[in-house]
Amino acid sequence: MAASTTRLWHPFSNMAAVAGCEFVVERGDGVWLWTEDGSRFLDGTGSLWYSNVGHGRVEIADAVRAQLLELDAFNIFNDFANRPALELAERLSGLAPIDDARVFLATGGGDGVETAAKLARRFWALRGEPARTHLIGRSLAFHGAHGFGTSIGGIEANREDVEPLAGDVSHVPYDSLEALGAELQRLGPERVAAVFVEPVIGAGGVLHPPTGYLEGVAGLCAESGCLLVLDEVICAFGRLGHWFAAERFGLNPDMIIFAKGVTSGYQPLGGVIVSGEIAEPFWSGEGNYFRSGQTYAGHPACCAAALVNLAIIEREDLLARSRELELALARALEPLSAHPLVGEIRAGLGLMAAVELSPQAVAGGTSVAAVFEAVREAGVLLRPLGTCLGISPPLTISEQEIELIPQAIESALDRATQSI
Repeated sequence: MAASTTRLWHPFSNMAAVAGCEFVVERGDGVWLWTEDGSRFLDGTGSLWYSNVGHGRVEIADAVRAQLLELDAFNIFNDFANRPALELAERLSGLAPIDDARVFLATGGGDGVETAAKLARRFWALRGEPARTHLIGRSLAFHGAHGFGTSIGGIEANREDVEPLAGDVSHVPYDSLEALGAELQRLGPERVAAVFVEPVIGAGGVLHPPTGYLEGVAGLCAESGCLLVLDEVICAFGRLGHWFAAERFGLNPDMIIFAKGVTSGYQPLGGVIVSGEIAEPFWSGEGNYFRSGQTYAGHPACCAAALVNLAIIEREDLLARSRELELALARALEPLSAHPLVGEIRAGLGLMAAVELSPQAVAGGTSVAAVFEAVREAGVLLRPLGTCLGISPPLTISEQEIELIPQAIESALDRATQSI
């Protein structure tokens, strides 16, 4: 084994390349980050899509500290609870476009996906339809790195050498209603428990749904009687200009998986918002057990962070700001479409976008990894995603700061052009 200067194993990383070469972030303020050597960088991705209110919010840090001093931690299994967890569940149920909602708290988006998958199957079993076990995902979708999430997700590389995973799972093209309808027909609606959908596919390349697609998926789920599960881990809490993307598309899903922006990353928290109909067999009469959950679910400090974070989003009107800035971001990126190495700009749906390299550029040896590095050298942090660069800055970014993103990308692309 090669010598290493670090013992930290980084997620989704080739440690032979990373060990000893870490880019060590030391502090953050607003949309800016500083490394240990004092260099400053624009956070063009909100870390991993989650820094919605920006870095350095003392108000959130103070709330976490106060909560830890009052009650550091205690589980919420059985009849135990804490006031921040109860208040957060109440707050989220009131915000979500879900009828008579209940909130199952977890520690992140991956936990939320596991919960939703198991809950879908358990629900149908209790309803007297135990054959409804099949889960349908979409190509290029990402639903976390846990067992069910890796299985339902449509990024094939994430399943390499770790299958078999969860059974009774299949995938359809992310943009084809016809393919989903055919798969439902092939399986027989009596076998399908749920369809999992990211409103905007994130890690798979910031892929927008075709016009009418999400509404069409909801219609097919209603026709077949299966559950519609929206994975809004990325899209919720202002990223698409609403509390939840479901509002933007006029959807009333059975479950919404959430995480990331619920705390803007200040504490790890996620979960599932569940309709009253799905909750009914667990909550009515003598009830039924749902044997799932995480040790730190409902952690009081995490919930305290979420409550303050949601208050900031509301007080600073960041939902409306996101809708305004999505247009500013699209305008700023549009000139890049004329660059010979750019194949497509995907922007205009929420404060998230992608700059896709052209097939000719990729075939000619231009790598997204190299462009990503050059963008970073220009002072902006973006995400390399397949053959594109992902963009999702904090909702607090200014239009002037947005302009720095295409400037850095153009500089990086020009360097790549010169090296060909």
